[in-house]
Amino acid sequence: MSSKIPRYQQIKNFILDAIEKGDYLPHSQIPTEHALADQFAVSRMTVNKAIRDLVQVGLLIRTAGQGTYVTDLKAESPLQNINNIADEVRSRGRQYHSVVIRLEEQTAREWVAVQLGVRVGTLVFHSLIVHYEDKMPLQLEERYINPDWAPEYLAQDFTQCTPNEYLNQHCPLTDVEHIVEAIMPDASVAELLDIKSTEPCLLLQRRTWSQQHLISFAQLTHPGSRYKLRSQVHL
Repeated sequence: MSSKIPRYQQIKNFILDAIEKGDYLPHSQIPTEHALADQFAVSRMTVNKAIRDLVQVGLLIRTAGQGTYVTDLKAESPLQNINNIADEVRSRGRQYHSVVIRLEEQTAREWVAVQLGVRVGTLVFHSLIVHYEDKMPLQLEERYINPDWAPEYLAQDFTQCTPNEYLNQHCPLTDVEHIVEAIMPDASVAELLDIKSTEPCLLLQRRTWSQQHLISFAQLTHPGSRYKLRSQVHL
């Protein structure tokens, strides 16, 4: 193993490579922490950190008293939080990039005006971006912004940062509304996501506020075969 890479990261890479090659199939058990510690000549604490990181991003799942298993390999986001998709992809050991399809000013149609709480015909900012994991489209993000609260939005290079990252820096989010539904993509969405028009998609509609200001309305479309949302509630 290369000494330039932290030991826990080397173990993560080993497990990720094994999953990608099909050595560890979905729902199969990976070697125990003890076995991995012996294999890589490290402490179980180091192995535990590698496994814990992969559990947190949804690639592995621990079952008490039974071991650690590979999940069904769909990318996963927590429904209750707003995470930066670029960080999510990189946390899984994958390569992230994005392609900006549109970044423009336009007048708000009725349904956009309703979602943003502005008058019909108000000038709003609009972006359409495809987010990739490795070379595969993972999310189509269509977002509408109230320019009163993010006036420099159109000047950003969203191949270098995501809209989520930019908005969190310039108008920290305090409230969020999520609506999730299954949809069939139209032809343009299917083309941008590189899927067949017969593949169901997961659509997450999100409105975000900073203090009392309604900042943005986003429609995040994911291929159903590549993505899932998770919610955990502590009672």
